[in-house]
Amino acid sequence: MLSPAEAQERCEALIARARRAGADAGDAVYLGNSSESVSVRLGALEDVERSESENIGLRVFVGGASASIGSTDLGDAALDELASRAVAMARLAPADPFAGLAPEELLLQGLAPDLDLDDGTEPSPADLRRLAEEAEEAARAIPGVTNSEGGGASAGRGLFALATSHGFSGAYAASSHSISASVVAGEGGNMQRDYSWRSTRYAADLKGPADIGREAGERAVRRLNPGRVKSGPMPVVFDPRVANSLVGHLLGAMSGASIARRASFLLDRDGQKLFDSAITISDNPLALRGMRSRPFDGEGLPTAPRKLIDAGRLTGWLMDSAAARQLGAMPTGHASRGSSGAPHVTSSNVVLEAGTVTPAQLMADIADGVYVTELIGQGVNGVTGDYSRGASGFRIVNGELAGPIAEFTVAGNLIDMFAALTAADDLDVYRGIDTPTLRIDGMSVAGD
Repeated sequence: MLSPAEAQERCEALIARARRAGADAGDAVYLGNSSESVSVRLGALEDVERSESENIGLRVFVGGASASIGSTDLGDAALDELASRAVAMARLAPADPFAGLAPEELLLQGLAPDLDLDDGTEPSPADLRRLAEEAEEAARAIPGVTNSEGGGASAGRGLFALATSHGFSGAYAASSHSISASVVAGEGGNMQRDYSWRSTRYAADLKGPADIGREAGERAVRRLNPGRVKSGPMPVVFDPRVANSLVGHLLGAMSGASIARRASFLLDRDGQKLFDSAITISDNPLALRGMRSRPFDGEGLPTAPRKLIDAGRLTGWLMDSAAARQLGAMPTGHASRGSSGAPHVTSSNVVLEAGTVTPAQLMADIADGVYVTELIGQGVNGVTGDYSRGASGFRIVNGELAGPIAEFTVAGNLIDMFAALTAADDLDVYRGIDTPTLRIDGMSVAGD
């Protein structure tokens, strides 16, 4: 994998070739990744994997039309061919009035901020195996755990570089480290599985493998002998493991491209109050060691913290340059890039801020409800906001978790769900999209 300086040089060289080949403008992106993972099962080594990849992509603009092309060959001859092919493709493409580079005056100026994303370490396979074994051993030691789907540990490093024909050039590297365990409890037709995992930028920030394993084992045992729940409207409490998916649906609907296509349930709701005034959702791409942090976006624009929901109110859309032109607005620094194709919108480190009550207090007045720990299926309509997903978890009876339940469905409409949402105080930031425990009253639950 190239160094950041080498990756920038290759991108800049590709842009120079594209301009010589006849491109009016363009940008080039380099993506490099290396990773190593070790998995064990029942105390025995099951798999060791190492992968490395490098890709360079070019997007060119010729007479209002654009084309994108990518390659894994970074040599001079390959870059020459890549540039000439991209320009030839653009000359045959239809014009797009919204395509183009980001406005030059908005580009990141000066050095990109150092977000401390790369710890510079590379654990050995033996170190990774030790972590995986420790996680699995702790999970299997929990009484009631009868089998294992394995323990795993991995480490990797990625590098992103971008250069544009109108003056931007930058690169940054980021490391990642993770540990996981997945085990089975029970026997025969009564078996249940569950898992736990953690991922961080720095190995030193990881939760201990024994803690991860114990959590996986305890979760699996808690799910044994699930019952059924009766159908009807009732409060639904979402465990943080699945509650973040609700914010994910919000982010998808906030995409400027979806708004421009008029294919979002948030259409015409910019500036409106969607949540209770106690709810604030923030996006911070500059968080030190953040799992989704980045010093600049996929178009060379600076990134900055922003409140997406401020005291319950929607603050606007997430836009790359193309969507911004369609909507007559300005890009928001949320563009992301792959090795080919146009930019698309992504968020960074998104957090729904903690409430003021504990999860126990959040549930205290629920006479009959459900606590969801797993969601199944993709029954969410991004255009209408209709929501219906299979689930499993626990009954809530008189404010207490009463026992595991499975094979039920929770349903509603996201607009109504957001308005009824309340948050507990147990926020733990490590996923990329993080929330505390969330409660939504009045959802439809379909069981027996």
